[in-house]
Amino acid sequence: MASKVYKDANSALTGVQDNMTVLVGGFGLCGIPENLILALRDTGAKNLTCVSNNAGVDDFGLGLLLHTRQIKKMLSSYVGENKTFEKQYLSGELELEFCPQGTLAERLRAGGAGIPAFYTPTGVGTLVAEGKEVREFNGRPYVLEKGITGDFALVKAWKGDKFGNLVYRKTARNFNPMIATAGKITIAEVEELVEVGELDPDQIHTPGVYVQRIIQGPKYEKRIEQRTVTK
Repeated sequence: MASKVYKDANSALTGVQDNMTVLVGGFGLCGIPENLILALRDTGAKNLTCVSNNAGVDDFGLGLLLHTRQIKKMLSSYVGENKTFEKQYLSGELELEFCPQGTLAERLRAGGAGIPAFYTPTGVGTLVAEGKEVREFNGRPYVLEKGITGDFALVKAWKGDKFGNLVYRKTARNFNPMIATAGKITIAEVEELVEVGELDPDQIHTPGVYVQRIIQGPKYEKRIEQRTVTK
């Protein structure tokens, strides 16, 4: 079997092209694949559709790709920390599909599980449901939402082994497990890369069968969006 381990983020992103759909893990700036996002910017790929809970901030995370105008469409649940996003959206330069947070998580999970669509009561009677099928079950309306898959999925884990088994740490797990299942090619970056067999099987969150490529990130900034502490 060919090795899944790549020497760096740039080589791991071989095959990324214009007009692809890229799924990116993280919640705010927590648990984002920092090194893979930088390498994605460096590919120069244009007209990307990016699916991620949000679009980073102006100078970090997916915000870096907005500055270089590589993203044509964002599918997100929250985009409130990014002035570049706001300007591009209001000027018509950037497309946006809003998706409620729980629905986004389930659309990614469904896509990874091979489920093409599902019904949810979330969003019925709002802009979210416009143009979508609505059906009634047990006297309650539900909107049809489609599963999400992507050409590439970029995720961040705490530890991983050389087969691609992944362990996430605390809230940095967030959207990463669902996204890892929904990419045609899933690339994981980890803080610590170990040999197969070193991870406790009961602690593995993403089985390596979902991961095609893995790198050990050289460094992590782990920036905090808004630090709030008591006096």
